[in-house]
Amino acid sequence: MNLRDAHQIRDAVNSGEITAKEVAAMALRRIEEANRKLGAFITCDSEKVLERSGEIDRKVKNGRLPLAGVPVAVKDNICTRNLRTTCGSRILENYVPPYNATVIERLEEAGAVIIGKANCDEFAMGSSTENSAFHPTRNPYDLDRVSGGSSGGSAVAVAAEMAPLALGSETGGSVRQPASFCNVVGLKPSYGRVSRYGLVAFASSLDCISPIARNPRDVALLLTYIAGRDRRDSTSVPLPVPDYFAEMSKPVRGMRLGIPREFFGEGLDPEVKSIIETGIRNTESLGCELVEISLPHTKYAIADYYIIAPAEASSNLARYDGVKYGFRVPDPADLQDMYRRTRSMGFGAEVKRRIMIGTYALSSGYYEAYYGRAMRVRTLIKQDYDRAFEKVDALLSPVSPTPAFRLGEKMSDPLAMYLSDIYTVTANLAGIPSLSVPCGFTKGGLPVGLQMLANQFEEGTLLRLADAYARACPVDAPPLKI
Repeated sequence: MNLRDAHQIRDAVNSGEITAKEVAAMALRRIEEANRKLGAFITCDSEKVLERSGEIDRKVKNGRLPLAGVPVAVKDNICTRNLRTTCGSRILENYVPPYNATVIERLEEAGAVIIGKANCDEFAMGSSTENSAFHPTRNPYDLDRVSGGSSGGSAVAVAAEMAPLALGSETGGSVRQPASFCNVVGLKPSYGRVSRYGLVAFASSLDCISPIARNPRDVALLLTYIAGRDRRDSTSVPLPVPDYFAEMSKPVRGMRLGIPREFFGEGLDPEVKSIIETGIRNTESLGCELVEISLPHTKYAIADYYIIAPAEASSNLARYDGVKYGFRVPDPADLQDMYRRTRSMGFGAEVKRRIMIGTYALSSGYYEAYYGRAMRVRTLIKQDYDRAFEKVDALLSPVSPTPAFRLGEKMSDPLAMYLSDIYTVTANLAGIPSLSVPCGFTKGGLPVGLQMLANQFEEGTLLRLADAYARACPVDAPPLKI
């Protein structure tokens, strides 16, 4: 038994071939073996994991469970009852939620085992998982390079076979980019498809809880059990969850796939471009038709995103002031001193940078000039996609302009770091689903992902296309460096 395939684990536990406790013990041994080098996890509670897996073993004696005994790594900005949830920040270093996020409730009802809390950039703000207050997460294909971010720990947990499934969160590419850097599949669902209740907010109009796995079938399995309306999240949509496996069985022959010319311009690494273009040509062998299209407002996307997201972050993070919960400085002179020193000491540099940008964009006299205008540009970006999907079934593009970069390479240059998200932020601004599927490796042995985008609530289309592509064009991966 390996920890690569969630379907295989589920079926083996349900049939009695292996117990959930044995699977959990395997995962915990692998985490102990690999995490020292990779830094994928912040918190693991072995005692609770084994206790939970024992419960699963008792339940399967009375009937099958759809995720029986499957270990799931959970990004550390998703609330887990009685299990520390830090958001990768000193300000929440000792926070233990008294409740579960909706997605955790649903996974546990299905029989999954939460194996641990995965490392992330602080409050999900970053593209490399170097902004974690605790430690960076390293790329399993090159330990001197980043894992991507902000869900780097979740992607590495799957890539390094510490768990077959993981949950991350997406605000501007935080699942697709680490999935691309780590040779796994990461799906950002449509905004509203998955409940955000229990996800610690970064930018409320952009955030999406998102599944990660080694193959599209396992992504579909995880999405099936976390998707759907939740009365506790007013932004979750009252639409039925499709049968994603029935969708994946449909043929892809005849699909029209758009190639947005704006995603292949200046700044795209030549080797990444070559790998992506080969992947795109390979879709023709599946019977798909390629169509060049234009998304003209893409050039405004990074500027637009880095007004909207920090503005919403400055509002959401105002609650971390030392009053109600989280870190508080000792012996403050007065209330103002407590606010100032708590936030100065509790937040890292990148979070403080974004809070200041966002507060400025929302300040009196500037709100309309910045946030108001950014929201109108966001509408134009959404309209670009609406017009594109009148002509095509899905779009294909790079995920990131480069493969995984070296640790520390972009930490002193925030703009260079922000440009890592240039091909991913538009999907969040438009609220559409998008995924990264493994496409190939550079000559230096670094993974490259192919991005697929579809219209709102067309996750089934993406999974069908990704599954057909992954089966027809398997990637020959080099061995992990651990």
